[in-house]
Amino acid sequence: MDKVIKRLVEQVEDRKDELVDLLKNLVQFKTPAPPARNTEEAQQYVAAFLKEKGFEIDQWDVYPGDPNVVGVLKGAESSNHKSLIINGHMDVAEVSDDEEWMADPFTPIVQDGAVIGRGTADMKGGLAGALFAIQLLHEAGIELPGDLTFQSVIGEEVGEAGTLECCNRGYKADFAVVVDTSDLKIQGQGGVITGWITVKSKQTFHDGTRREMIHAGGQLFGASTIEKMAKIIQGLQELERHWAVTKSYQGFPPGTNTINPAVIEGGRHPAFIADECRLWITVHFYPNETHEQVAKEVEEHILAIAQADPWLRENLPAFEWGGSSMIVDRGEIFPSLEIDGEHPAVHTLMHSHESILKEGAEVGVSTTVNDGGWFGAAGIPAAIYGPGTLREAHSVNEQLSIDQLVQFTKVMVTFIYQWCHTKK
Repeated sequence: MDKVIKRLVEQVEDRKDELVDLLKNLVQFKTPAPPARNTEEAQQYVAAFLKEKGFEIDQWDVYPGDPNVVGVLKGAESSNHKSLIINGHMDVAEVSDDEEWMADPFTPIVQDGAVIGRGTADMKGGLAGALFAIQLLHEAGIELPGDLTFQSVIGEEVGEAGTLECCNRGYKADFAVVVDTSDLKIQGQGGVITGWITVKSKQTFHDGTRREMIHAGGQLFGASTIEKMAKIIQGLQELERHWAVTKSYQGFPPGTNTINPAVIEGGRHPAFIADECRLWITVHFYPNETHEQVAKEVEEHILAIAQADPWLRENLPAFEWGGSSMIVDRGEIFPSLEIDGEHPAVHTLMHSHESILKEGAEVGVSTTVNDGGWFGAAGIPAAIYGPGTLREAHSVNEQLSIDQLVQFTKVMVTFIYQWCHTKK
């Protein structure tokens, strides 16, 4: 191991109490989403931290009270060396009043070798480790040849895609690492899109007319949209089973590509035949698929079912896909991320991991989703790599192993140094 890197790695071990304190500081900022609109103070803290380390700061509101912070540290020889984006989200999962935490979720405690508090695993641990790695590089007086960009974004928990806003603002690099929950595995991911399917009658009918539309000789061409939606749900289940048989992706259990009928809203009053019904669905798809592709497949299947039903054929279902916020417009998109196992940065990250943990790095896929897909959609090679487990993420008494946080920070300081010293 390079003497410079070895010295930095030793610093992580010697100063792990400072690292834990940094994580505790981040957890103390109450940033649950929902309700969101509460990250400004935490983001100011990150901005000040990065500015002190020589970063140029770009901060802007994605939503009022929820700003993105991007810090850019220009490399000494950036035209000749590789650049890196480190990305993480400041928002954390919501906390319900009836959850039985051993202490205030936003007053972190250390117990049995772990830091306990909301957001420790998902994903303020990743933010803390990456920031501490930057601090050590700065204090050692190391001038990186390649550009280093740090993105602290908002909205990941509710589909508000602060990372997409960074991509749209023009931030690019030769590689991006999303330091979200991965249990120190190097991962890609499948994708998710939500959608609304609406069945609406062109007319309204009193419930007293139901006999005339369902029994012989009634001669009233009408239907309950709730009952018709049941046929559509059955069709979605058929498509889901078809996907499970015909599609697969290495690393995913068969049938991971699911269609979840999550919420149904229909009818207006017991004295009416239900004249409108809306179904909110969540579609999971594989890393080699796009949300546009799977949405089209769903639409084509459901419209084929509608053509076989006399009433639906005249009252075709309508589709509304995605959205920019689960809070604002009740919709979200998480693009998939197909990881390139042969990419030089992936190899560098694997080597960094192996040099610290003395075991092979596991390259695979995450069973959940995060902002990593937005980099892939923007043409930026990326991987997910962070501390914490999905079992702890969003859980009551959420916690992060201090040992794993230390290991992650050692890997990150090694990777940042090596990748930003890599010549183009």
